[in-house]
Amino acid sequence: MNRPEVLNAANREMIGELAAASAEAAEDPSARVVLLRGAGTHFCAGGDINMFGELIGFPAAERRKALYRIVDGLHPLLVRLRNMPKPVVAVVQGAAAGVGLSLVLAADLAIAAEDAVFATGYIHLGTSPDGGLTATLARVVGLKHAAELMMLGDRFDAPRAVQLGLVNRAVPSATLEKEAMALAERLANGPTHAYGRTKALLQATLGDAFDAQLRREAESFAACAATEEFVEGVRAFLEKRPPNFSRARQL
Repeated sequence: MNRPEVLNAANREMIGELAAASAEAAEDPSARVVLLRGAGTHFCAGGDINMFGELIGFPAAERRKALYRIVDGLHPLLVRLRNMPKPVVAVVQGAAAGVGLSLVLAADLAIAAEDAVFATGYIHLGTSPDGGLTATLARVVGLKHAAELMMLGDRFDAPRAVQLGLVNRAVPSATLEKEAMALAERLANGPTHAYGRTKALLQATLGDAFDAQLRREAESFAACAATEEFVEGVRAFLEKRPPNFSRARQL
């Protein structure tokens, strides 16, 4: 991810480029492991809210359709990462929020700097999660923890992420690169075919539930986007103030 000037916030172009790179890596026999990381000092701070800000002046029905297309456009990347026939490792530094957290969970393994910060974040925008988060997060941490992380939207640190099972281990930020490359080298020297088979078996335990949940999430996100709560959440974010949802009128 290479938008360091905005903390690698995801827009349509970046997601498309990641999906294309994932497809290329899947077909490249010389690529034996994939590292998913962000340029600069952050992993991915979530979706680019400026994208949403451009839409809040639209009529609710148009906003709903536009947001469905945006969220649905993320799905090919997530499916490709899940189906990648080789290990995917997320290397997390700085912020991993919203879709950034979804990408961490889409990886097979994750290693984080001890000072990395995680959050779901969606609730502060007046919307429900996307990126398969309601499927993957609930599966990893359990329904109660998932509900807490999604409904309260509080930030949490890397040691907590390890405790919850979101990342495999947290290391000092000064050694993150060294640790990540050591893990990548170990995987690259291992049995790639067996890794791919093992990964496929693990992913099969979800069956078709993940794809179905992606569709439900897109529909839910779009429905939230048609509300005044979403408009207030986006405006508050762009204006750098707390949202006032109590005054937001549901459409």
